[in-house]
Amino acid sequence: MKFSNRTYDFLKWIALIVLPAVATLYGALAPTWGWPYAEQIVYTITAVDTFLGTLLGISNLQYKAGDET
Repeated sequence: MKFSNRTYDFLKWIALIVLPAVATLYGALAPTWGWPYAEQIVYTITAVDTFLGTLLGISNLQYKAGDET
């Protein structure tokens, strides 16, 4: 699976910046403010982020393999 450069860059920004920041923010504030399901939400965001990172890694490998041929 290959993403366009624009899509790849956007998804990479989401995976490297946005999702970890959201998970950290929710995990830090949930106990203070009594927000529900802190662990479950942080684990879910982290799982989605890991999955997205894996897809981006596969896309990157396929892109590099295409450049070598």
